[in-house]
Formats: sequence, structure tokens, C-alpha cells
Amino acid sequence: MKAGLSLGLVLVALAIGGCAGKKESGAEQVQAKLAKLLPGLKPENVRPAQAAGLYEVQDGANFGYVTADGKYLITGDLVDLASGQSLTEVTRRGNRLAQLKTLGEQNMIVFPAQGAAKHVVTVFTDVDCGYCRKFHSQIADYNARGIEVRYVFYPRTGPDTDSFRKAEVVWCSADRKTALTEAKLGGAVNGNTQCDNPVRREWDLGNDLGLRGTPMLVLEDGSVVNGYLPPDALAQRLESPDSGGLAHRG
Repeated sequence: MKAGLSLGLVLVALAIGGCAGKKESGAEQVQAKLAKLLPGLKPENVRPAQAAGLYEVQDGANFGYVTADGKYLITGDLVDLASGQSLTEVTRRGNRLAQLKTLGEQNMIVFPAQGAAKHVVTVFTDVDCGYCRKFHSQIADYNARGIEVRYVFYPRTGPDTDSFRKAEVVWCSADRKTALTEAKLGGAVNGNTQCDNPVRREWDLGNDLGLRGTPMLVLEDGSVVNGYLPPDALAQRLESPDSGGLAHRG
């Protein structure tokens, strides 16, 4: 499930796990068998899957499916063959949106759309990422197309690095939008890093969501674009049915 966790160990643990009490539900039995291997696994992250006889197990952005007897684990996405839809991805999308809602807009740097917003896109960004800078250099073009951009920090080098410090300085600035723009232009980033800031929380969130690189764009339906899209391409993506946008949001 998480990096470093051997699938073989999971299978062995499930196979030799003791039986749970008869009064426990199927999900509780599966959770009990996983508890020793994944002590941080929350009970609500083991639930009946949409396929009969399987239980969905979530560990951050990773998902697996356990048989009802708790003996076997299947990794990968659960797909509805009739529709071709990944049911696992539907769950991931909902999870992303829920976590961003918990983070809250107050912990983001928002560049609003010009006029009424047609779409809202949340962007995990790194001040020193080349494609993040390219994206931000066109921020007025995104906004002109009715796209509100909400920035969340993800310094790729991690805590206690220069990129992380820059993100904290930007957040602690009196004018965060101007500070972010200047930082992305490559100027010197100096200032206070000791204010109450969400950078570490946002970095952790990016990891929880399985972020692979920046920029990572989370669209309105929870789907993800990994990497840069120019303004016209992003607007087209958002306006297309079933592409991640909610057209004519108002």
C-alpha cells in the first residue's frame, strides 16, 4: 500500500491473521486482520466495495481490495466492465475534494477569475518549479477565461530546504499574491518564516494525494492533471463533458 510496504508481506499477514469475533461485521474482520500490519489504518478506510465479496482498503492515495474471508488482497483499480469506469478513481476524486475542503480556501492563495468564475482549479505549486513558473506567467490568461486558480504549496524538495523556506516567506508576506508572483519570477525571496503558515500541512496533503510532480491541477470533479496545460487547453478541458469540469458553473 504505502511505499516500502511489501505486497508479499500483506498477503502473508492476511493469510495467517487470526479470526475476528463472530459478532464483528465483515469490514471489521478485515480491518482487524490488517491492524497489525497497518496500525494507522482507520476503520472507516475499510469498507464494502461495489463488487460483491470484496472490501475496499484505502491507505492514503493507494487502494486495494480484500476478499471477504480476509485471505487475499488485490491491488489496482476496480473497473466496471459494462461502463469502463474506474470505480476506484471515482473514490479518489471524492477523497481529493473532501481533503481540499478540509484544508479550506483560507489556506490557499487565490487568483480570482475576471468576472463571474466559470471554473475553479486548485494547483499544487512549487516556487522553484519551471513549469509552475510558466503556468503562473499566464495567470491573467487563465483568469480571463473565467478560471479561478487556488494555489496550494508543495515544495518538492521537502521541509528544511530553500524551496520550502521560500514558500513560508511568501505565505508570511503582507501581500501574498505579489510575493508569490515575485518569487516565481526568480527574484530574491527574503522575509519572515515564523508566522502560522500551512506549508507543511499542504506538503503532507500532496503526499497523501499521491502527488507525483508539480504543478498538479485538481479540477472541480476531483480529477487530476499532472503537469502544465496552457490557458486555452485547460479551458477546453474544463468545458468538455466528462473531462473534469463543471461547465457553466455560474
